[in-house]
Amino acid sequence: MPLTTTLATTELGRRGFLMGTAVGATAVLASLACSVQAAGAATRRMPVIFIGHGSPMNAITDNAFTRRLAAWGKELPRPSAILSVSAHWLSRGATGVGIQERPKTIHDFGGFPQALFDIEYPAPGHPTLARETVGVVKQAPVIATDQWGLDHGTWTVLKHLYPKADIPVFQLSIDYDKPAAFHYAVGRDLAALRDRGVLVMGSGNVVHNLRATDRGTPDGPSASRPWAQSFDDAVKSALAGRDDRALVDYAKLEGASIAVATPDHYFPFLYALGAAGSSERAKTVYEGFQSGTLSMRCLQFG
Repeated sequence: MPLTTTLATTELGRRGFLMGTAVGATAVLASLACSVQAAGAATRRMPVIFIGHGSPMNAITDNAFTRRLAAWGKELPRPSAILSVSAHWLSRGATGVGIQERPKTIHDFGGFPQALFDIEYPAPGHPTLARETVGVVKQAPVIATDQWGLDHGTWTVLKHLYPKADIPVFQLSIDYDKPAAFHYAVGRDLAALRDRGVLVMGSGNVVHNLRATDRGTPDGPSASRPWAQSFDDAVKSALAGRDDRALVDYAKLEGASIAVATPDHYFPFLYALGAAGSSERAKTVYEGFQSGTLSMRCLQFG
């Protein structure tokens, strides 16, 4: 039975996002899977990172956030590949993984300068590791597909981390029908790829509500509204004690109802948290706010 994936466009608040709907989730996937152990071990276990990516304009803006990304890329060990879980690839009923040899650069936004649309991030894909991911994830079937690419949650930050675009990149979709605990559990499965030299990267924003931003507010260390600061502080506090249960059950944290009005940008954080070992403390790489209420918190585990 052939595997097909259809893509549709929908709206979430003011922001449009692309929704991938996987069809044929019951297809036999075993032939696509490859044993991680048989493929050989990496020389070292890669860290896990989470990036608050903010506006697409960060791709072409020189600011404290993008300068920190550039420096961070030089500090990280060089990965064999990057697996990105972006807030901008959402699927329904299944999890997808991109198996393209040359993933396209997706400009999934509107109303920005032409200079942003002109950017290409020509990193190669890694079909072998992408197909291994099919077997690594045990929580639910994973669908191998070539009908995606690198969306702006991925390439706008990698452009600063790895400007040469010479490291293979592939993406994993977020099954938007599943609860927070599912995404954390998939992250736990993805941890196996770290021993293959794969840098697992979540890209979203801990606080993200485009209906409640303060456009024109200068970037700064603090939020312009109390609910945004309260939720970001609550996440930081839970991370300090690795209270993963509280972070999965995020709706109970102060300010959550506004800070995470929709969970699309929070879920990538849970993938990174899950992929990090329970004994690995979170290193804060960057913290601050853009547009008043967008938390730009960036983290590294391991």
